[in-house]
Amino acid sequence: MISIDSYGWIERFTEGPKSSEYNKIIDDAKPEELVTSAVVLYEVYRKVKKLKGEETALEAVAALNQTKVVAVDQTLSLEAADYSLDHGLHMADALVYATARHHSAELFTSDDDLKGLADVVFV
Repeated sequence: MISIDSYGWIERFTEGPKSSEYNKIIDDAKPEELVTSAVVLYEVYRKVKKLKGEETALEAVAALNQTKVVAVDQTLSLEAADYSLDHGLHMADALVYATARHHSAELFTSDDDLKGLADVVFV
């Protein structure tokens, strides 16, 4: 299982400088092998809509919905709070990280706040 942080999906849908690296990671995985935090849906929709418009943002959400989207529940909230306290993460990063960890997934990101954490692959 793998998880792609918002950073990677935003790169993909906005054709950012690291899009080719993220495209390879995403395209090499089967959709059922991808775990996506519901927080990522929010961040991707918001950023892609701002940069590329609503139609592209909705296409991005449709693509994300092909993965295993995980809702935030009590268990993930508490795990995220612990990761936040242990590693100084902001809420969104902590929830994305907790989701990946809870599902035994490697988290692919270019977010410096997550760099160096267990099971994080920095792109």
